[in-house]
Amino acid sequence: MPEPGRERFTGDAPSAAVIGGGVAGLAAATALAERGVRVTLYERGESLGGRLAGWPVRLADGSGATMSRGFHAFFRQYYNLRGLLRRADPALAMLTPLPDYPLLHRNGMADGFARVPRTPPWSALGFVALSPSFGWRDLAAMNPREALPLLDVRVPEVYERFDGVGAEDFLRRIDFPEAARHLAFEVFSRSFFADPRDLSAAELLLMFHIYFLGSSEGLLFDVPREPFPQALWEPLGGYLRNLGADVRTGTPVHRVAPAAGGDLTVETEGAADRHRAVVLALDTGGLRQVVGASEQLGDASWRAGVDSLRTAPPFLVSRLWLDRPVHESRAGFLGTSGFDGLDNISVLDRWEGESARWAARTGGSVVELHAYAVDGGAEPEKVQRRMLDRLHEVYPETAEARVVDSCHEWRADCPVFSVGGYHRRPAVRTPHPRVTLAGDMVRTGLPVALMERAATSGFMAANALLAGWGVRGQVLWTVPRAGRSRVLRALAGRFAGH
Repeated sequence: MPEPGRERFTGDAPSAAVIGGGVAGLAAATALAERGVRVTLYERGESLGGRLAGWPVRLADGSGATMSRGFHAFFRQYYNLRGLLRRADPALAMLTPLPDYPLLHRNGMADGFARVPRTPPWSALGFVALSPSFGWRDLAAMNPREALPLLDVRVPEVYERFDGVGAEDFLRRIDFPEAARHLAFEVFSRSFFADPRDLSAAELLLMFHIYFLGSSEGLLFDVPREPFPQALWEPLGGYLRNLGADVRTGTPVHRVAPAAGGDLTVETEGAADRHRAVVLALDTGGLRQVVGASEQLGDASWRAGVDSLRTAPPFLVSRLWLDRPVHESRAGFLGTSGFDGLDNISVLDRWEGESARWAARTGGSVVELHAYAVDGGAEPEKVQRRMLDRLHEVYPETAEARVVDSCHEWRADCPVFSVGGYHRRPAVRTPHPRVTLAGDMVRTGLPVALMERAATSGFMAANALLAGWGVRGQVLWTVPRAGRSRVLRALAGRFAGH
């Protein structure tokens, strides 16, 4: 719950700058503007969405399309993100469910979650009963005392206990079955854009808690019916403007400086705007750049902490427009493991309207490939060709298809959640009482991750400022901060001797 206070400003309201128009910045701007704050949202890109932005491209056949940084799963545990999207679409009609979350290993082993019960402890028992990669014998062979933390993940204690342990080391310690490790663990861990060997065990346990034993929504998810700009960000940008927010795309911020009277000056190209408060809702590189140029902002320790932040290795998104359809049995999304770095395949025309209309008009299909944590020294064209070869291996019918057009996006701007790195990640509050941080790299003390961490931290950043002004902020929802199942919590406590 937010701190108590009045509902909104009724007289002269303060101004606040939100720097960054991604999920975190949009959440912060929304919470502030809804309570009467005069919000200016600065976004360096030409459109909103941050790492979920999209932009127009012209294909070789003359048709237009929207390119983006690739597929994102909107899990049903993303309560705060979904609450943000409901501002512009109360029924969430822009999202559509995919029927399963299928996984495939190169050795032929496959798994999925459509039939797994959603409520713990039945979710765990159902997974064991139905999964070909994790059976009853595997469960019996695990080290029960070492595996107890999986049954009752507590936040933030999980970071205190396990952030200094590697995720792979933890799984070996508990004798997690090798087949399930290669199939499920690699797919999930690489969704953090990191090599599984470098991922903190705390993030692995948190992920297990959020998506499996800590919630009753299961591992199924929704996807946008149209490209991100049309489905999500243009409507939300319109909502903000209707609240009176000044939304400035194509406006990078160079520097933030304290001003007289406790205000802050936000410097852009040829302009300097004065605000009572600032939310820095930037990606890792953008945050380092702005803070590095803002010599008077914060103290030396905080600034050094921001400067120490690093990004995950590069990743590739290849979108291919093919001259023929993939087989009708192919899933809209498939998580893959063991295929030389290919992490997933999306058949976009299964669920995205723009791609479906192109496929219907041409008789083709639109396929997207992701490769995470690519070796920084790899040659991009070789990686792109290898991913195409792996597509042909997974979906053999595509080997005969002609690529009508293709777009390849290489990025390296996602935060890295490496072993022992939690204490270096910044919190929402900063040394300056009117400057807050938001983003998926920010520590929240809540069981959230990925896009949901971005949205939650954005609301928290706004709440911290609103509390200082005596205004009540946004109510936040998360999965429980401890294990959801009383049975599993009791079992964990009994074996642990407490």
